[in-house]
Amino acid sequence: MADGGNKAKEIFEQALAAATRAVAEDRALEVKFTADQPGVVAGEARVPYLPHKVRAKDVAEVRGQADSLALKHRYHDPKMHQKLAPAGNIARAVFDAVENARFEAIGARQMPGMMANLGALAEKKAYEAGLARPSSDESGRLAHVLGLMVRERLTGAPPPDSAVLAVESQRKWLEQSVGHLLDQLEDKVGDQRALAVLSRTIIAELIGGESGDKQADDQDQPDADEDDNSPASPEGEPGAEEGDESDGAESSDDGDGETADDDASSEAALDELDDTEAETGEGKHEGTIPWRPNRPLEMLPDTPFYKVFTEDYDEVVKAEELCDLDELERLRKYLDQQMAHLSGAVSKLANRLQRRLLAQQQRHWQFDLEEGILDAGRLARVVSAPTKPLSYKLESDTEFKDTVVTLLLDNSGSMRGRPISIAAISADILARTLERCGVKVEILGFTTKAWKGGQSREKWLQADRPKQPGRLNDLRHIIYKTADAPWRRARRNLGLMMREGLLKENIDGEALLWAHNRMMARSEERRILMVISDGAPVDDSTLSVNSGTYLELHLRQVIKWIEARSPVELIAIGIGHDVTRYYKRAVTILDAEQLGGAMTEQLASLFEETPPRPRGMR
Repeated sequence: MADGGNKAKEIFEQALAAATRAVAEDRALEVKFTADQPGVVAGEARVPYLPHKVRAKDVAEVRGQADSLALKHRYHDPKMHQKLAPAGNIARAVFDAVENARFEAIGARQMPGMMANLGALAEKKAYEAGLARPSSDESGRLAHVLGLMVRERLTGAPPPDSAVLAVESQRKWLEQSVGHLLDQLEDKVGDQRALAVLSRTIIAELIGGESGDKQADDQDQPDADEDDNSPASPEGEPGAEEGDESDGAESSDDGDGETADDDASSEAALDELDDTEAETGEGKHEGTIPWRPNRPLEMLPDTPFYKVFTEDYDEVVKAEELCDLDELERLRKYLDQQMAHLSGAVSKLANRLQRRLLAQQQRHWQFDLEEGILDAGRLARVVSAPTKPLSYKLESDTEFKDTVVTLLLDNSGSMRGRPISIAAISADILARTLERCGVKVEILGFTTKAWKGGQSREKWLQADRPKQPGRLNDLRHIIYKTADAPWRRARRNLGLMMREGLLKENIDGEALLWAHNRMMARSEERRILMVISDGAPVDDSTLSVNSGTYLELHLRQVIKWIEARSPVELIAIGIGHDVTRYYKRAVTILDAEQLGGAMTEQLASLFEETPPRPRGMR
């Protein structure tokens, strides 16, 4: 029966791959079924696997994902999209959502079956985004809601059942604000550039315009910069500085039919943005390394500003307590299967690290001892002088035995797929390697217990929503391996990272303090903390009721304190995210598959240096 199911899946995947290439009009397009994040990368369409137990709903969702990727490959120009995209988190999310609705609408209008598949995909995305639940964070849902309204305008398809509540709660003010612009979508559905210009006009109307050239003022106006990423309110309060697009917003107020002025002003803004990027070189690597505010450390507040609304629902939990042992074993096997092709490469890097470490150790043996390891080289004495006692030898202690390394892994939702798999297997192999060299290793992870705030937010709502509550979510800090636990006992725990639903939000500052304090409680003279993350701190619940840079500023303050006043040596690896803006000692990689090499090289370079003398904690 199992063989029959696998055969059916194989036939389905072959048929879907052929249909995807046909829709994309590209015979060379490679369709790969994977657990990674869906997308089109370098001529390869990555489509999610079907689950073990297949339902009709799952088939429709996978078909919808494949159709969406094929339409994107055929009708979407990523270079143009990147060139015209606005800065700012909310603005970029809205821009992406409108473009996604555009190219999906082209296929949905031509084929009813494709429309049904894309509808199933939209239902899945709406459910995963939490649109079915009531929320006061209207700005955080703006991109999802506007994308569904654009889809409705272009295809006639109503919002998915799980998104009706969210869409209808914002429909009235969106129709009043940008309804006349949404009416123009029909004429631009086949023209990506024209629709991009219209999208930027819509964004300018809704959130006041976000200029792509806002880094120039970062150094001089730190207070204004803190507001750049603040979520915009439904009433149209600006979430960033007024920039080039403000002209487009003003011209659209003159009348519903004055579209030429809107387009002209937006085109001028785009041209000016292009010129700015050409002169400064900004935007050169956007798309692989997201832009983050780069405030000088001296601008950070020395006094504590960070607070927590409640710690009642936070937890520090061992990995084996989050699921039973049978499931951990199954998840570990799944991890091994996913990364079988990569583990060999990481193992080679780990062996290279081991050789470099062992080469630095000052080894010597003491011979002719009364106890220790039997000296096989002197067994001839047993024959020549049987009355003499056996000879033993003992190796001196290695210089690394008084060292502990902590690997702190980002367990946020954006790590789902290949990044978290590679992080888990790299941590596993490094732990085994360092253990052979006498270095103790602790593996920790950080995430939250829930999306959108969990019980902490519920308590805040019951308290009549006090202003500026601080961190507003339930933390979950996970211990995968303690420093004193042998690798063989903790090996299966790393499979927990493959568990569906584990990866949620990331609040890096508190996780960094937690890992640091655990290290300070240990007796080792040398303590090394390695952080692996793919983005800045993000928690929708916290950022919706505090400033948009609240979590980031706290992270910077924690890093500054550890680097300046703690004996812990702090290093970081960013996956597609420029962590060198936060950490003095850091490296940024653009592909998760570089992670194993980056981890081994960073650790090797640290061990090659003379360990710093511990500094006093003030």
